[in-house]
Amino acid sequence: MKDQIQYYGLLIITTFLMGIAFPVGKIGLAFAPPFFLMSIRYLLAGGLLALIVIKKPRPRGIRQWLQVTLIGLMQTAGVMGCVYYSMNWITSSESAIITFINPLLVIIFGTLFTDAVYRASEWLGVAIGFLGVFLSLGGGLGLHFGTLIAFMGAVLFAAATLLIKRWGASFNSMVLSAYQMLTGGIGLLIMSLLSEQPHFEITATSVLVMTCLVVLCSVLQFSAWFYLLQKGDPGRTSSYLFLAPLFGVLSSWLLLGEQIQWQVWLGGAFICFGIFLVNRQRMNRS
Repeated sequence: MKDQIQYYGLLIITTFLMGIAFPVGKIGLAFAPPFFLMSIRYLLAGGLLALIVIKKPRPRGIRQWLQVTLIGLMQTAGVMGCVYYSMNWITSSESAIITFINPLLVIIFGTLFTDAVYRASEWLGVAIGFLGVFLSLGGGLGLHFGTLIAFMGAVLFAAATLLIKRWGASFNSMVLSAYQMLTGGIGLLIMSLLSEQPHFEITATSVLVMTCLVVLCSVLQFSAWFYLLQKGDPGRTSSYLFLAPLFGVLSSWLLLGEQIQWQVWLGGAFICFGIFLVNRQRMNRS
């Protein structure tokens, strides 16, 4: 029972940190272009975490380093790159809606490419959770080139989730988190050099924003997320990602003064019910 409480508590904290990264990152865009801002975030976070776990076993051999690099390029550079690039055509809310269909894709890919078997109630729960995200973010989604880019980000997110579950057992979760952030940060830096004019304005606000992004929304978030994926079923664990955009909307209200519409509360109810359906079988066995 204690382990279950810790597991679900950590899931709530992790998705909350994912959610607040949206308004905090939006504030940060006033001080640096998006790819460069994210590259600084992940290079600093990966370097800090690498120092923290310096005495723990690092990846061994070319194969493990390639695994870490692939996860970093997909989970960090690919997802974040697609999220921000898609915003050239669609809004941040629309990008979030598409990105966080990840739980549905995890179950689909898990069924197609792994031995995972999910019950009808779990499929229904994921669909209801996605509907909750859609409602929470206003219920509007246009079809643009940016939609395809954001969907690519969701696909990369889901694929990285399954790879972490498959390969993660041979790594310490914090070590994996550190080095995938470093490789992803390098990828984002290359994207910035090719498409932006990198700069970062140093002020008290920008330093506070970067500290939050690095320590809370990267080091703590990724370490906890990778640990959770190693400990639980990726489909059920990923169902909690539906909470991230809901937390993003709530934190945007607190930090940016954005208005909360009635759809947010209705969407939140759908999200909670969807998560319950996905995890009901596990709860009954606990």
